[in-house]
Amino acid sequence: MNRHSLSLLAVASTAALATVAHADEGMWMPKQLPQIAKSLKATGLALDPAKLQDLTAFPMGAVVSLGGCTASFVSPLGLAVTNHHCAYGSLQFNSTPQRDLLKNGFNAATLADELPAAPGSRILVTVDMKDVTADILNAKTAALTGKARTDAIEATEKSLVAACEVDKGHRCNVYPFFGGLQYQLIKQLEIRDVRIVHAPATGVGLFGGDADNWMWPRHTGDYSFYRAYVGPDGKPAEFSKDNKPYQPRYHLTMASIPLGDGDFVMVAGYPGRTNRHRLPSEVDFAFGWQQPAMIKAMGESIAIIKAETAGRRDGEIKMAARMQGLQNYFKNLEGQQQSWEGSDILARKQADFDKLKAWVNADAKRKARYGADMAATESLLAEREGITRAELLMTFMSPAMLNAARQMLETAEQRAKPDAERKTGFQDRDLPRLRAAQQQLDRRYDEPTDKRLVAHFLAQYLAQPADTLDAAWLNALGLKAGQDEASIRVQLDKLYAGSKLADTASRMAWMDKDVAAFKASDDTFIKAAVALYDDDQKRENRDKELGGKLQKAYAGTQQALIDYHASRGEAVYPDANSTLRISYGTVKGRDVGRDGETWTPFTTLRGIVAKHKGPDEAGGEFNAPANELAAIKAKQYGNYYVKSLDSVPVNFLSTLDTTGGNSGSPVLNKKGELVGLLFDGTLDAVISDWDFNPKTVRSICLDARYMLWQMSVVDKATRVLDEMGVKH
Repeated sequence: MNRHSLSLLAVASTAALATVAHADEGMWMPKQLPQIAKSLKATGLALDPAKLQDLTAFPMGAVVSLGGCTASFVSPLGLAVTNHHCAYGSLQFNSTPQRDLLKNGFNAATLADELPAAPGSRILVTVDMKDVTADILNAKTAALTGKARTDAIEATEKSLVAACEVDKGHRCNVYPFFGGLQYQLIKQLEIRDVRIVHAPATGVGLFGGDADNWMWPRHTGDYSFYRAYVGPDGKPAEFSKDNKPYQPRYHLTMASIPLGDGDFVMVAGYPGRTNRHRLPSEVDFAFGWQQPAMIKAMGESIAIIKAETAGRRDGEIKMAARMQGLQNYFKNLEGQQQSWEGSDILARKQADFDKLKAWVNADAKRKARYGADMAATESLLAEREGITRAELLMTFMSPAMLNAARQMLETAEQRAKPDAERKTGFQDRDLPRLRAAQQQLDRRYDEPTDKRLVAHFLAQYLAQPADTLDAAWLNALGLKAGQDEASIRVQLDKLYAGSKLADTASRMAWMDKDVAAFKASDDTFIKAAVALYDDDQKRENRDKELGGKLQKAYAGTQQALIDYHASRGEAVYPDANSTLRISYGTVKGRDVGRDGETWTPFTTLRGIVAKHKGPDEAGGEFNAPANELAAIKAKQYGNYYVKSLDSVPVNFLSTLDTTGGNSGSPVLNKKGELVGLLFDGTLDAVISDWDFNPKTVRSICLDARYMLWQMSVVDKATRVLDEMGVKH
C-alpha cells in the first residue's frame, strides 16, 4: 500500500488504564507500563515496572529492531540473537550451490570470518521517543483536508526528522498511534555494518518447514546470530575491515533459573501491525474479499515458483527469501480465514460500533460534533475499497526489473529537487536504502521465474473488461485486452531481451543518472518506466487526496470513540505499528477442544527424532542433521537436561500477545533474563491480529536451552558460547 494511503484505525481511550480486558492481552507502549503495574506484578514480574519505561536502561536497552524483525544484544561486543528466519535473507544472499549456507549453516571461527549481512541490513537501537502530536496536527494543518493535509503532515514529519538526524548516526521516524490521533518521533542509533556470526543448518533452523509453520507441537531451532560493527571512532559506519564490534550499554544474560509451566514471561519487541480497532466495514471487506483474493494470488505464486525452480538449485536459492515470505503470509491468511468462517466476529464488531453510534445520537451536542465525520469516514472507506478491488492484481503483475526502473526513475526525479522538497523515501537519508534494494536483486532475481509469474497475472488482468484496464499499463508493456498467456509471453520475451537491468553493474549505474538519461534510453524496462511515470504520479496524488480526507474525517470518529470508552472506564492499548512494545503472560499449554487433544507447554528432543523423515520425504522439510540425530540417540544432553521432561526442552507455548515483527524478540523471565526467542503463533489463533481470544492465543517460543544445547553439543559454536558467558 502507498505510504500516503493512511492506515486509519479506530481508537479507544487514552485515559489512565485501570484494568486490562484480559490478563495477558495487549502490546503495551513502554510509557504505559506503570499503568498496568499491578497486573504485571501479580502475574510474576520481579522487576520494577516503572523502570521498563526507560528505553536506554536494562533490559529495554538491549532490545533492537532489524526493520521487520526483533533482536537483542547478548554480549558486550554487539553479538545479537534473532530468529533463523529473520537472518534467512542474509544467509540466502551469501549462499551459492557451492557454499550453501542455507543448507549447511554457518559458524564463523573468528571475527574476521564473520560475513556481511544482506545489503541494507540494519540494527536499530531505540534511544528516544517524543510526543510530536502538537507539531504534526497544528492549527494550520488541522484546517486542511485532502492532499493538502497529507502534504502538510509529510512536510512537518520531514522537518522533525531532519532536526533529529542532525545527531549523525541516528535514524529518526514519525509514527502515528491510535490511527493518527497521536504521533511519536522515535530516534534510533542506525548500525549499518551488520555481519552473520552463526546460524544452524536449515534442518534445525527451519525444521518442519511450511508443513509445521504455525503449528503445534513444534521442534524448530529458529535462531541465528548477527554482530553489530561500528567505525574505529565508535560511531555507525558502512562496512569496513577496520570497523570494530559495537559495545552496547546493556546486554541480556542467559537465565539463571529453570523455566517451567506457569512461570511469568515477558517479550519486548517491534510488532508490525494489528487491526483490533478496525471499523466493521473494514473487517467485512478484509475477510469478505481482500484476504481471499490475496490467498488465491499467493497460492498461485508459490506453485509457479516451485515449478519453475525445480531441479535448479541456483534458482531455488535466488527465490528462497521470497518463497519463505510468501509461504509464511499465505498460511497465516489461510488460518485467519478458517477462524473467520462461521464465527461471530463481524456481528460483535458491528454491535460494538452500533453502541458507539447510539451513544453519539443520544445527545444533540455529540451528534453535531461527530455525526458528519462518522458518515464521511464510512463513505471514504468504501471509496478506498473500490480502488483496492480494481488494482490488487497490479501488485503481482509488474516485472521485477520494471519495478527497479520505476524506483530509479523516481529517485532521479526527486534528486533534481532540494532535499527538503523531495518525497519521503527519496531524500539523501534514503539513498543508501534505495541502493541496497537494487543491490539485493543481484542474488534475488531469477528471470525465468519472474517472467512466468508476470505472464500468469497479466493474463488474469487482461481477461477483465477492457474498460476497467489501465491504458498506461497496456501502452507501456505493449499489451492489449484479452491477450492469452502464450501471446503475453511472446511480448515479455521482447521486453526482457531488450533490457540490461538484470546485470548488476548496468542497473546500479542508473542510480546516478538524471531524468534526461532515462528519457533518452532505449532499454525496454527504462522506456516502460518513463511511459508509466505520469500514471504513477496520478495514482499517488489520488491516494494522497483520499488519505488526507480519511485522516480528517476519522478524527471525529476517533474523538467519539475516546469519549465513549472513557465514559465506560475501559482500558485500551494502541494497535501495533512497528514500534517498541511489551507483552507479558505465562508459560501455558492449552486444551485444544478436539476430542482427546491437549497441548502440553514443552516439546523435547524426542519429537525431532519422531518427525525426522530425511531429505527425500515430505519435501525434505523434516530433515534433521545427522550429527544432531546422533547426539540425541546417544543422550548427549550436556547441561540442558530437564528431569521432568527426561530430555532437553525444544520449544514452549506461552500466553504472550504477539504478531509479525515480534519474530526474534527476546522472551524474558521475571528477572529480565533470556529464556527464549519468540518465533511463531498457532494457526487457529492468528486471527488475533483482528480479534483477541484468551482461550486460543498462544505464542510459540524457542527454548534457550535447546539453542544452547545445539550450539554446544552439535555445532560446537564454542566461541559464541564463551562470548555469551555460557559454560559448556
